[in-house]
Amino acid sequence: MASEASSAPSLDSDPASSDIPQQAGHDPKGHGFMALALGAVGVVFGDIGTSPLYALREALAHSHNTTGIEHAVLGVVSLVLWTLTLFVTIKYVIFFMRADNKGEGGTLALMALAQKALGKAGRKRSVAVFFLGVIGAALFYGDGIITPAISVLSAVEGLKDAPHVGHALTPYILPISAGILIMLFMVQAKGTHRMAALFGPITAVWFLILGALGAWHLADDLSILRAFNPWYGLRFLLENGFLGFVILGSVFLVVTGAEALYADMGHFGKAPIRAAWLWLVFPCLALNYLGQGSLVLDHPSARHNPFWEMVPTFAYWPVLIMATMATVIASQAVITGAFSMTQQAVQLGLLPRIDIKRTSETQAGQIFVPAVNTFLLVGVLILLLMFQSSHKLASAYGIAVTGAMFVDTLLAYVVIRQVWKWTLWQTALLLVPLAVLDLVFIASNMLKIPDGAWLPLAFGALLVLIMWTWTRGAQILTDKTRRDSVPLVDLMEILRARAPHRASGTAIFLTSDPDMTPVALMHNLKHNKVLHERNVILTVRTAETPRVAEDDRVKIEKVNDDFKKVVITYGFMESPNLPKALAVCRKQGLKFDIMATSFFLGRRSIVPSANSGMPLWQDKVFIFLMKNAANPTDFFKIPPGRVVELGAQVTV
Repeated sequence: MASEASSAPSLDSDPASSDIPQQAGHDPKGHGFMALALGAVGVVFGDIGTSPLYALREALAHSHNTTGIEHAVLGVVSLVLWTLTLFVTIKYVIFFMRADNKGEGGTLALMALAQKALGKAGRKRSVAVFFLGVIGAALFYGDGIITPAISVLSAVEGLKDAPHVGHALTPYILPISAGILIMLFMVQAKGTHRMAALFGPITAVWFLILGALGAWHLADDLSILRAFNPWYGLRFLLENGFLGFVILGSVFLVVTGAEALYADMGHFGKAPIRAAWLWLVFPCLALNYLGQGSLVLDHPSARHNPFWEMVPTFAYWPVLIMATMATVIASQAVITGAFSMTQQAVQLGLLPRIDIKRTSETQAGQIFVPAVNTFLLVGVLILLLMFQSSHKLASAYGIAVTGAMFVDTLLAYVVIRQVWKWTLWQTALLLVPLAVLDLVFIASNMLKIPDGAWLPLAFGALLVLIMWTWTRGAQILTDKTRRDSVPLVDLMEILRARAPHRASGTAIFLTSDPDMTPVALMHNLKHNKVLHERNVILTVRTAETPRVAEDDRVKIEKVNDDFKKVVITYGFMESPNLPKALAVCRKQGLKFDIMATSFFLGRRSIVPSANSGMPLWQDKVFIFLMKNAANPTDFFKIPPGRVVELGAQVTV
């Protein structure tokens, strides 16, 4: 199922037709290494850089019944440091960033790479890989809807402890947070490429502030340095049993956003991201968590809000402003990531065509997806009203991230075995410990389900249902089209025996299957009884790589004097522009005048059927998705005045 959905998107009538604008990002070529590393700090590490605002607070809040404040602080800080080391440094920075698809990373890129590695011989395993990719993508959205809410709210909550005015401003925390988020989502349509230049420097300053605050308080109790010893974290878990297991769910908050450094790998390149993490981000985060722990050891009452207790009075407002800016940038990175994930999902046939707008003429990755933007805004505001505090939101946060990370681990198994050619024992030596850690954190976060973690899971399940319905319905429709269509070679014989009237110019018939007669061509012959002088059977396909070289973009095959087959291939992160691609055909001898060319599209009216292969309710969901899919004329950048649509009624 996966191969059909991803490799042969339909332009004739198959709703899975899906070539999308290039993923948000930057071409590493031509940019200085330091500039790329600085850009990575702003885009890649924004989310993980806001975790110190609430992560240690939440972990210590659960440890109020543990055996002594010293054991609790040393244990929690040790767990934090080693979670950062194992999940980010070892899992992603050292190993998973090597599993790239032509330089791109992320769950869907990893899925495409795994499917390509399995090939046709591994069809059953390829289907399993496909469903893992679907689950990972759905969980990404589940995480993305919570991140802006908890990040911005945790920063604005610093107003509670603001010198002299904290009590007076407390009632306005929620409205201020909502206002900031509404403005953030409203500016998406205008593009963020101008602001993006500031993301890196601002976030870099934020990390330096985190490190400075940690270093400032490190001397409060230098015994906190014992937390580097993993025994303190392990002892804490063993001594506290089930409670220690519960606390792990809060400890995991320190790595929310870690998957971004893998997903955004193609934006900046491996080396700049690794350098930014190892030389700036990780040291500053470690210093800050150690400083918070040292402060709490010296002043146990600071455990209730250790981050803001760290901030000296004279620097409180500047730090509060910087924290708010950092959380806005972190939220922006998540929103942009959601746009990019939507592009990939549409391109790979997981979702119907969606209106995707460009916000920059010079940067291919700057896009805006109105439907996703609106949905995220509504979802974030609902979360603010439901939970009203970052403490309560933390109960819903984390489980989607752990699930997405576990999916990455499972997909990595296929890549390591099939692409890297590691032996089974070598693969197990790396992935079994990582998988065990993933499962432990998943189990710990599942304890949050009654407190709100059900929400991202329910949202993820809904998206899985939508993606499954779309791909399944598209496959049924494609199979039905093939059964009801006439092979192109048979049509040639029919036309040779009974020649129709000829019209001047060129007709381009868009279809997902170049070996079968397009529906629009059949209807044109049947009802108009006419054939153009030159006819092109055009198919747009999605490669299992992020991008396709221009020399490989167009393939032309001559069928006879009247017909030619043209296959245009895009990577799953590229933008379709059919007139631009067809202009390349001139280099290969296929010349045409766009103003004397007609594009024929097959438009189908879908009718639900209880005997279609899907339940009736699922048929109705599929029809709803198809009706709301973006117009293919706009989607493929076809001049509207050159399009002819011919329709038919089909049951699914």
